[in-house]
Amino acid sequence: MTLAIVQARMGSTRLPGKALAPLAGAPLIWRQLERLKGARTLTRVVVATSNEPGDDALAAWLVSQGQAVFRGAPSDLLDRFARCAVSAGPASHIVRIKGDQPFVDPRMIDEAVRMARVSGADYVSNRDPASFPKGMEIEVIATPALIAAAAEPREMMARVSPTAFIRANPGRFSQASFSHPRDLSALDWRVKTAADLAFARGVYGALYAADPGFGMADVLDIVGGRQDLAKISFAA
Repeated sequence: MTLAIVQARMGSTRLPGKALAPLAGAPLIWRQLERLKGARTLTRVVVATSNEPGDDALAAWLVSQGQAVFRGAPSDLLDRFARCAVSAGPASHIVRIKGDQPFVDPRMIDEAVRMARVSGADYVSNRDPASFPKGMEIEVIATPALIAAAAEPREMMARVSPTAFIRANPGRFSQASFSHPRDLSALDWRVKTAADLAFARGVYGALYAADPGFGMADVLDIVGGRQDLAKISFAA
């Protein structure tokens, strides 16, 4: 089984409640989950949020929609991911998706998962070298590697990311990557601020009705033809 874990929370300092912010008639988190359904390699999707009261509304809404939710440590993401992987059942690989990625591309997920399966690497991503727009990152972790990393004693700062320890130890955890033919890393499509949300709404407004499964190439096309969107699609 290949399990996708979507990390999401309501307590963003720059854009509070963004997970449930409206995007094309549904919460942002729901649009992400909708896109993940297009990934043929995924067996199950779980949203991992914190066990803090501030995330009660998010968890309750997702459960009301029939979406599987796991709640864990608010700041120890590595522990949250490892416990989620164990509780969700036996999975060979975990796909990490951040909650600020409304343009996550299921085709890229499939590419990353297939690379992980064929190569046997513990960790596969398109993060390094950076060539994709920010917000299009895909990370695939072999479950045994994730569990082993979570068992390591270390400072809390090293546990803020569920993959930092694995990435920092290539001698212990085998790694593979894929990149885009063009360097698009200056583009920033994450939703972290109100301006980012406005950008996402502009893109969805232009593309979603005609094709809910639009891909990265479609976003690039629309940004290239719309100066108002182009101005806010670049990383600061």
